[in-house]
Order: sequence, then C-alpha cells, then structure tokens
Amino acid sequence: MVRQRSILSLILVLLTTFLISCGGPGVAVAPPTYTTAQLEQIQEYVPEIQAVRDRSDELKNLIKKNEWVKVGNFIHGPITEARLTMTYIIPHLLPKDQPPARQITKELLGHLVKIDQAASSGNTLLALSNYQAAYTDIDQFLQLLPEKG
Repeated sequence: MVRQRSILSLILVLLTTFLISCGGPGVAVAPPTYTTAQLEQIQEYVPEIQAVRDRSDELKNLIKKNEWVKVGNFIHGPITEARLTMTYIIPHLLPKDQPPARQITKELLGHLVKIDQAASSGNTLLALSNYQAAYTDIDQFLQLLPEKG
C-alpha cells in the first residue's frame, strides 16, 4: 500500500509538472490608454487651467507692486479654481499618472498657502519664490495630461 501511494504521488508530481510547463506565458495585456470619453472630459477642463497659466505675469506684477489684497484675491479666486479643476481631472488620468498628479496638486496648495502667508506679512521675496513654484506645479500637471485626440 505504501508503495502504491509513492507511485501515485510520483505520477501526480509528473502530471502537475507537465501541465504547468504546457501553460505557456500569459496573454499580453496592452498598456492602458485613454478612452474617447476620458479625453473629452480632460480636454473640457484644460482651458481653465491654461487660462490661469497664461495669467502668471499678472500675479507676478501684483506681488512686485505689493498689492497684497489683489494677490490674495487672485490666489483665492482663479488659481484656487484651477487647482479644483485639477482635482476633477485626476480620476480621469491613467492609473500610473494619478499619484504624481495628486502630489502636484498637494504641492500647489502648499505654495498657494505660502504665497498667502507672504501676502499677509508683506514678504515680497517669499511670495515671488512660491509664485514661481506654484506655476512650475501647474506646468508639471499640464505635462501629465494627454494630447488632444
């Protein structure tokens, strides 16, 4: 009986090895791509972000002129709207692009807070350095977006 079990075990091991070796590689999966609907949704929001990007000199001039109330209005208005729009886009990005996009929007918020704090204290240098960083964040986010389909 012991001999039959060991022969049966050997046959099962050979059969399992044979079946596994015949399995072959898995089916190649195409890399994820954007659907037409995703592209349309993303492209719907891009002009809002681009409009704020195009107004970068306006904020820079407000900071240089020490017009802190207007700086605050600009930060709490158009730039915050652009950041909100960025958060709307993130779920429509490819899975690999979502974490960096979230990180960029988080860094953008940090830079906006620092600009606001600099505006409250009248610190032009701090405001200008964070202004540059904020617009760098916006540029990085725009680079993550797919081209128009």
